Amino acid sequence: MILTVTLNPCIDKSSKVDKLKPESKLRCTEVVNEPGGGGINVSKALQRLETASVALFPSGGHNGNMLCSLLTEERITYHAVDTQVETRENWIVLETSTNNQFRFTFPGREVQEETIKTLVEHIRSFTPSYVIASGSLPPGLPDYFYGLIVKNAKAVGARCIVDTSGPALQALQGKGAYLIKPNIGELCKMLNVEWLDKEEVPDAAQQAIRDGFAELIAVSMGPDGAWLMSSDEKHYAAAPKVEKKSTVGAGDSMVAGMTYMLQQNRSLKEVIAFGVACGSAATMNEGTQLFKKADAERLFAGMS
Repeated sequence: MILTVTLNPCIDKSSKVDKLKPESKLRCTEVVNEPGGGGINVSKALQRLETASVALFPSGGHNGNMLCSLLTEERITYHAVDTQVETRENWIVLETSTNNQFRFTFPGREVQEETIKTLVEHIRSFTPSYVIASGSLPPGLPDYFYGLIVKNAKAVGARCIVDTSGPALQALQGKGAYLIKPNIGELCKMLNVEWLDKEEVPDAAQQAIRDGFAELIAVSMGPDGAWLMSSDEKHYAAAPKVEKKSTVGAGDSMVAGMTYMLQQNRSLKEVIAFGVACGSAATMNEGTQLFKKADAERLFAGMS
């Protein structure tokens, strides 16, 4: 059983406008509301792969009720912990004249640490095989909090995958997650180096493995593909060329694709290739629609 954990969920609101102009009344299309946040997006992506999961997250207020309602409409199993504060929202605006996408991400309100600790304790009751903790931390939570999720996941024998950034990612050193997914810039910060060339990524990631960040490290490089390393394996997957419409959820789609293959005990080469295929397929759709399974499978077939 796969449990996704989203500490800072949101409502993703997307719309379109012909051109963004300062100090002008902009005529936008009707707003589309979708459930969002790292782990929730992973649950949505897993559903597209016909793989069940439970989405665990804090929520509150009008947006929290809407978030739960939207997940119910999408038939995604979830468990929400009431925070008594309003769940945040993000805005995605597509400028149709240029096809440029503008993403407005808000921090959300501070959530009591005790509320989130209660949520983390729920991990043990679900006894999952995989725990996927993804996204940013809400205001007020310490950087070490993802390490607490890793600890609780390990306590019930689960493999913990963490997809985050900044200080929260760096705080995972020595915590021994199962898999993490930094980009090159984040990998540099993890190792306290200024620059890494693409060819230096595999050795650098294996150093991060020795430093106790994770057993597996996938380094995403956007259109340049991705690497996946273990202590003794290195695998590269080139990103297939597709017509890009939106990058929202591409990283979460990649995580879902990798988890899907890991759960089936596929080779690490297949794991990273299918992850890249899912991430690339997500960019083919507008807004926060993630990917279509048929697109991901077609791209994956072309990569073998």
